[in-house]
Amino acid sequence: MPSFNYKAIDQLGRPAMGQIDALNEVDLEIRLERMGLDLITYRVVAKSTSLLNSSKVSNQDLVMFCFQIEQLSSAGVPLLECLTDLRESSNNPYFQKVLGAISAEVEGGKMLSQALAEHPNVFSEVFVNLVSAGEQTGQLPVVFNNLFNTLRWQDELMSQTKKLLAYPAFVAVVVFGAVAFLMSYLVPQMASFLKNMGQELPMNTRFLIALSDAFVNYWWLMIGLPVLVVIVLTSIIKTNPVARYRFDMIKLQLPYTGPILNKIIMARFARYFALMYQTGIPILDAIKISEKIVGNRVVADALSRVHAQISSGESMSESFRNAGLFPQLVVRMIKVGENTGALDKSLLNISYFYDRDVNDSMDKLLKMIEPALTVFLGLILGFIMYSVLGPVYDSFSKLKI
Repeated sequence: MPSFNYKAIDQLGRPAMGQIDALNEVDLEIRLERMGLDLITYRVVAKSTSLLNSSKVSNQDLVMFCFQIEQLSSAGVPLLECLTDLRESSNNPYFQKVLGAISAEVEGGKMLSQALAEHPNVFSEVFVNLVSAGEQTGQLPVVFNNLFNTLRWQDELMSQTKKLLAYPAFVAVVVFGAVAFLMSYLVPQMASFLKNMGQELPMNTRFLIALSDAFVNYWWLMIGLPVLVVIVLTSIIKTNPVARYRFDMIKLQLPYTGPILNKIIMARFARYFALMYQTGIPILDAIKISEKIVGNRVVADALSRVHAQISSGESMSESFRNAGLFPQLVVRMIKVGENTGALDKSLLNISYFYDRDVNDSMDKLLKMIEPALTVFLGLILGFIMYSVLGPVYDSFSKLKI
């Protein structure tokens, strides 16, 4: 569907500008009329192939969307006015375009959840289902408040993960830059000097010189080969279900990071499951939707087995225990929730516990990474200096004799 940049006026004669999707000029006029606007001029937006062309809505945009629509709807502002205000206040041009399309679809008679479902690249299936349940129960502001808290928690978790990875990435760049400079400039000059002296070089120095020659002559291969391997492996993982399953299994079994990833997945599952349960989505439907949000094929398959066992008559806690993947804490809290009738509170307790545990684990891992990378950098530079300066020192010692 093409996009149009339009200029229009509202019923009071005030100018309005924006971008909206429409089939043609007639459809554009109809959509603007539904928004209370009269079309003046329009221009078809050319499809851009630039990498800078943003067609993405960030998690922060969704957080603000949920917060603002909850505040406005709680204050009694009609839904269409809420969407119009949100579109005008958004700083993301693509999100403005999406909100304009949603506003036009709601104006045309669709439910909000149906309009959101037309944009699956922005609003996930769980998001749409929760909004739909809120519409049916008359608790739409409550649903958006819960979504705001959940998305904000997810955004904070991603920020912590980026913070954890920032220092190792910086040190890796420093290490690579230092090694590249030494291998391409310092080592070749020292190698020429050592060869002219005519003395027998130790094994470590010969290895370093050979590595330096390979780096200078085949730098394109040493840089391109890892990139090519990563691209090929990524393609295989995306297209081959067996490879994806094994890759997800390996991620869960890695030392240090594997347990942290498992806790993040459990916290995400518990929070979204509790949110769906609170909203009134049936347990079997909530489990089926959860398979798509855990982000790990191994956990998704375990949830599929849980779904099958509950469908056959097993209790929820027994089904999670039989899956063999969920920690004892999750099984125990689900059983408590079954017995007390407060499953949502038990699930939120799981999410709270794992969220706190993940924060502590990340802090500990960051404290371990910093000295480990410093020692690693020191060992690399020490090996290079020893291999280069050791023969030079021996040569000078022989000259004194």
